[in-house]
Amino acid sequence: MPTHSDSLFNLKVFDHPLIRHKLAIARDQGTHSADFRRLLNEIAGLMTYEVSRRFDTRTITVQTPLEETIGHQLSRPVTLVPILRAGLSMTDGVMQLFPEARVGHIGIRRDETTHRPVTYYAKLPHDVGDGYAIVIDPMLATGGSACAAIRYLKEAGCRDIQMVCLVVAPEGVRRVHNEHPDVMVHAAALDRELDSNAYIRPGLGDAGDRVFGTIEV
Repeated sequence: MPTHSDSLFNLKVFDHPLIRHKLAIARDQGTHSADFRRLLNEIAGLMTYEVSRRFDTRTITVQTPLEETIGHQLSRPVTLVPILRAGLSMTDGVMQLFPEARVGHIGIRRDETTHRPVTYYAKLPHDVGDGYAIVIDPMLATGGSACAAIRYLKEAGCRDIQMVCLVVAPEGVRRVHNEHPDVMVHAAALDRELDSNAYIRPGLGDAGDRVFGTIEV
């Protein structure tokens, strides 16, 4: 079960021993890209049960091999929305347990002049506002990209949004709360702080680079 932070009211941190074990390996700079990708997907899969706990269901009639009975299925569509590119690294892990989910994509970059997030790509289901949206990004640092993605989803009609991350910094969680107090953030770990370069400490490095092997680890 996740635990609530005493000061960050929009944050749930998972304390499951398997998540802690896998996160420790993922943090290790000696863990190579293939294992890093696998670990992120495994952690995302372990988090999925709790993230989906409050999804509404409706009753249906099911014909078993022996008789008719009552079953339950989700009553609203679910859309996973990874923030490109690092968010892709956790999406497969969620979909292994949740193959009926749709997948949208939002690409966000930082304007080097204004330092503000700029959405350069977005593709969402036309009825994304009819169901639940789960924003996926391994790192929540300053919160700029996360808030931009959430704002885009709200403009598309979404009213039930959650966020799934690997590690988060207090600064980013607070920003999400200040700008989108209705959005819950789920994370495997709450790290200490952002440094002067806006890197999460202790962190795990650049998740996108480590996933796609674009730097040596």
